[in-house]
Amino acid sequence: MERKSLYLLLASALLLPLQASSQNAADRFCDDFRNWVRTIGSDEFGGRKPMTPYETKTIEYLASEFRSLGLEPAFDGSYFQSVKEISSIVTVPGNEIPVKHPGGVDRLTLPDDIMIWTSQASDKVTFDNAEYVFCGFGIDAPQYGWNDFEGVDVKGKIVIAMVNDPGFYDKSLFRGRNMTYYGRWTYKLEQARKLGAAGCLILHNEAAAGYGWHVCVNGHNESNLALFNEETGNRNELGMKGWLNENGCRRLFRMAGLDYDRTLQEAKKPGFKAIPLKVTSNFTMKVEYQIGETCNVGAILPGTDLKDECIVYSAHWDHFGVGLPDGTGDNIYNGASDNGSGLAAILMIAKKMQSLPAPRRSVLFLAATSEESGLFGSEYYCLHPSFPMEKTVTCINFDCIAPAALTHDIIILGGGESGLDRYITSAAAAQGRYVVFDDDNSDGWFFRSDHWNFVRRGVPAVVIKAGKDLVNPDRPNKYPQNSWYHKPNDEYLDDWDIEGAIANVNLMYAVGLHLTNSPSSERP
Repeated sequence: MERKSLYLLLASALLLPLQASSQNAADRFCDDFRNWVRTIGSDEFGGRKPMTPYETKTIEYLASEFRSLGLEPAFDGSYFQSVKEISSIVTVPGNEIPVKHPGGVDRLTLPDDIMIWTSQASDKVTFDNAEYVFCGFGIDAPQYGWNDFEGVDVKGKIVIAMVNDPGFYDKSLFRGRNMTYYGRWTYKLEQARKLGAAGCLILHNEAAAGYGWHVCVNGHNESNLALFNEETGNRNELGMKGWLNENGCRRLFRMAGLDYDRTLQEAKKPGFKAIPLKVTSNFTMKVEYQIGETCNVGAILPGTDLKDECIVYSAHWDHFGVGLPDGTGDNIYNGASDNGSGLAAILMIAKKMQSLPAPRRSVLFLAATSEESGLFGSEYYCLHPSFPMEKTVTCINFDCIAPAALTHDIIILGGGESGLDRYITSAAAAQGRYVVFDDDNSDGWFFRSDHWNFVRRGVPAVVIKAGKDLVNPDRPNKYPQNSWYHKPNDEYLDDWDIEGAIANVNLMYAVGLHLTNSPSSERP
């Protein structure tokens, strides 16, 4: 039988409609999936913080799994791609930042009011009477007729920018509730740096950010990571990056004689003009930093006649390591779902694909580092890829896919962004399911995981999430994401429902299986 016909037969068999949820549970790879998550999310891996001893354990485990599956190293004979990063811890005297205003001096406290960090390679970063400027959303978007920086010079100043974009509050603006990249806090830091600001604080709001203040604290309370540029020494980076709590901002605005609620309402309207607060801070951040290497882990299933082209299955391996304890005293941020479940997904697909005849295109399985710090591992890979970006057909990314109950629907984040939609829609239909395009991407998930770096370079890429139309309405997911996201209790439990996760992995396996063997002229 020809290889192409065999692949089509396998894909068809895989995508037979789901007769009942038990059919999915019977998948012979379920035990493998659970074992991978159980292992990767255990205390033994210490929360998988990059540039700690637990990184070595994590990446060696992943490499050994790829090796045992018979996959080839992805990086010049190695499973490891070294990524140079800077790790830093910032402290200020008394955990307070003084703010001078017409009525005297007040203080913002860490971590209640503010969380700060830097990626500069310096023992200290000094702010000499740096003025605060409120720049609305911190957006310059000509295509939407919006420029929060018009008429204001922020050079040497500390920018305050609201999280998300205007569409979150007014659906007639930007793309409505479907957040643009302008809404991401990373964009706002990039823009402030571009304009020569000394620092940038993102004004947190739980609804607009999609997560609580604890995420800002837990993500930056310990060492902070960033890519390190040996040529510049990161001297062109912002001196201070940070999150500003709403209560802290209220106090800051009060010092400046501004009404917080009225000012934010004005900032949400077209034509808003940035407001210099005329309050200043004079302080020095002490920085303990080290420059070192972390690693992406990658393996290749070589192709045949189109082996110079590839599809990528990706999942980040990192989490937050050991940090602030929760109410039970647990201080290990295991990251079983985030993203042990994603790693289990690409290992499961690798095992399935390895059992088949060699595909036409190569398949790269990428376990990226430092996603939690800013998608740095995948950014580095895209700058130094194993296959050129123009030869990369697609990136299928997995993040936080389990636990998940089986649903009739599957949600595509960033629907309409690429031609991948039609393959996913077709594969879902063959499973007896349907696709929902997430047009309320108000929390910006489409920009918050590693596939985004591929998208930025023109590679069709996608991330999916569990649907809401339960096959068994009497058995919803016992562990919704908001109960464990970026907390120590993100741990594997034997009563996890993974039927939805397995169905979704099988769906994206079928999509990838098709693309590995499709004609050379067929691209998403």
